[in-house]
Amino acid sequence: MHLRYETGVATLVQFIITAALTFLTTVISIIGGCTQGTNADCISNALVSLILIILVVFGLGVMMVLGYAAQERRSRRLALFLIGAEAITALVYLFDAKQSPDLIERLTSFVSFLLAIWVVVLAWRLSRAKGGRVVKNRRRPAAN
Repeated sequence: MHLRYETGVATLVQFIITAALTFLTTVISIIGGCTQGTNADCISNALVSLILIILVVFGLGVMMVLGYAAQERRSRRLALFLIGAEAITALVYLFDAKQSPDLIERLTSFVSFLLAIWVVVLAWRLSRAKGGRVVKNRRRPAAN
């Protein structure tokens, strides 16, 4: 399956994978904190982690709605707005990957970064189409 401008599908894939990875790293962080620290630290870490998961899922949901709107309307403005939002998201994931002490967190942040860049590329193609169809350039056979 070749996605050329389907930002809705791309943001849905990003939502599913990034939310799952965020949930996985959060569970690992909570388990690690609860086995090493005190009971109060465990509860506060779990509460903050739960709030973080909710915020990440909400933010990814907004991106998904924006991606579907840009795809359905074939709107250049919405595609450019999606590019800006995804670029900021990609920078956050890149910063998080650089600052994470754990290898699993680095890998999940880097995968989330790559997904954000993928959505940026698809949104860029959609914005360049200016409301038209996005087609693959093919070479024409040489006329003899």
